Amino acid sequence: MANGIYTLANDRVYNQLVALLNSIEVNIGADIPVCIIPYNNSFDRVKAEVDKRSNVTLFDDTQAIAYWENFATDVWKRHHKAQKIWKQQGTHPVYCMGMHRKFCSFSGPFENFVYFDADTLAMGPLDRVYQKLDDYDWVADDFQHLSDMKYVFDAPQEQLIKVFGEAKLRSHIFCAGWFSSKKGVFPEYKLNHLLDKLTSEAETMALSGPDQSLFNYMVMQSGISFYNFASHGETTGNHWSSEFETINNVLYDRGKRLTYLHYMSVPSTKFNQLCQGEEIDIPYRDLFLHYRYLKSPQERPQKLTPPHPFVRSQRVSKTFLNQRISNLKYRFRKFLAGRQA
Repeated sequence: MANGIYTLANDRVYNQLVALLNSIEVNIGADIPVCIIPYNNSFDRVKAEVDKRSNVTLFDDTQAIAYWENFATDVWKRHHKAQKIWKQQGTHPVYCMGMHRKFCSFSGPFENFVYFDADTLAMGPLDRVYQKLDDYDWVADDFQHLSDMKYVFDAPQEQLIKVFGEAKLRSHIFCAGWFSSKKGVFPEYKLNHLLDKLTSEAETMALSGPDQSLFNYMVMQSGISFYNFASHGETTGNHWSSEFETINNVLYDRGKRLTYLHYMSVPSTKFNQLCQGEEIDIPYRDLFLHYRYLKSPQERPQKLTPPHPFVRSQRVSKTFLNQRISNLKYRFRKFLAGRQA
């Protein structure tokens, strides 16, 4: 197949997946093929949804999944600090292995593709994106390069400049929640070359979002051509924290139509609670509900009810506890890093 869309999902993000698929159908096209890569083996609801849609398939190449999981394992085994920390956390040898299944998009049916995380909504056509792939191997459309570097790489600035070069650090950083590329862009000889380099450079990668860090490393160090619409003033915002105008269930940024909206960092539990009828504060909530229930309006919650005070109290306590645990893990990582320095 020539052009297509990939996403990554399991039953935990089912509600978001349905909203994404509906937004693709309305705002990109009903005939564009979509392939869902399974995050793990929990995808019964996802499979049932795939059966309802003629343009949607499930990625079922188990050999390709194993290939890329083995590659991810080979990569992160070279990051000795990661191995120590993840072993202590019980996520040894690779944290968030399911996220690394995104790499299966390089082995799938589409010659050219756009990858959407399940926590996105498609807002506009992709013609300009596919056209850019005529000239570039990798196309991004985000402002990650203006954010804190710690979300992509975790090393002193001097070391990062030495490894990647100052120019690439300014221009080639991107968000791995949305990107466009080509089948086979990383042939085996390039992967072997990257593994060789990672023997001495793996410690530059960040641990909190390992797939994003690895994607960025591979694009920078493989020598493939890269283009980011945002770096050329040719795009809109796309993060939920921005203020956009809603017109006919499509978002606009100062009159320009968005390509996609990214709910990055908004937990899937909030979307699931919302779809159960709870009054949950989610940015562009009505827009999400519109696409989630586009094909099943009778199932849309007619009235949103605030959660019981006891339930709210439990959630606040759980959030506080999780934050304390996260802080302790962060201090532990810093402690280990200090001992290794």
